Amino acid sequence: MKKLVLETTSPFQGLPELVAYQEGLFEKEGLIIEWADRDEAGVKTADTSLTDVKGADPFVSHGTLFEQGKADMYNACEWGNYCRVGATAGSRQIGRRAIVTYGAIVVRPDSPVYTPQQLAGRSVGVPFYARTHYLALHMLEGFLPRDQIKICRAPTGSRNRFNLMMKGEIEATTLTEPYITLAEKKGCRTICSAFYFGTEVASDRIDPETYKAFNRAVREAVRRINADKRAYLHYFVDYHKAKDPEIGTLKPDDIREGRIVVRDPAPIPPEELQRTYDWVKSWGMLEETESPLQLVNMDVQAHAHIAAE
Repeated sequence: MKKLVLETTSPFQGLPELVAYQEGLFEKEGLIIEWADRDEAGVKTADTSLTDVKGADPFVSHGTLFEQGKADMYNACEWGNYCRVGATAGSRQIGRRAIVTYGAIVVRPDSPVYTPQQLAGRSVGVPFYARTHYLALHMLEGFLPRDQIKICRAPTGSRNRFNLMMKGEIEATTLTEPYITLAEKKGCRTICSAFYFGTEVASDRIDPETYKAFNRAVREAVRRINADKRAYLHYFVDYHKAKDPEIGTLKPDDIREGRIVVRDPAPIPPEELQRTYDWVKSWGMLEETESPLQLVNMDVQAHAHIAAE
């Protein structure tokens, strides 16, 4: 049996991994999984004056324990992982994770905003260098010129961002499940939403054989989830309710099945790798990374995914 230490992951970004762990699928592949408990909330306050990522730390949540040598792998949104591995020589992406995450920009029930166009010049709180930061930029630039998009740094965890929005400290924010469902039950409006990819990041201690075994377990979890998605919606409540009793007021059936999308883990397609790299760079990030190929361990990605088919 080989031990693999993973940074903790919420269901919205790691449901298949959590299912594989709970249902003994990793053990069947010869892997013992241990969880390194990172601070998933990371930044806990909003800073409406900080509107540019330059100077912000990409490792306030994802990758913190990995960078300290306390974890072998972690998963996070693909855009953020480009920036993290671009800022360190000790990690590379090794393929896309299994869950395709759903995120949304929401506003309070009393907000005058009803469409994305009305967010012009209004502060949208996002978690810098994490998931919905990039999703917000992608969605908003479909409706607004870049100079009218106003983002500011907000907490990494959806719970804290939601609290600050409801208090009026930020006008809108980005959320993931189960907090989108909670916000809607409280009368908040979803202004725009989309799905996005994430990737696995690993150190050079992860060889193709290990990642191949990891993927086989995750693929079986994906098969089980897709066979009976309703049976796994409770993960989105159970994971949070001990620390957040308000989430405990939700029922699993409150979560919309259509927002939970899982697929087999796969390599990052070369053309998408290039487009994503170009887009992230266009927002003033990855300035010192000369090629997207620097951001992926192509050998592990290619061999592990082919072998897992």
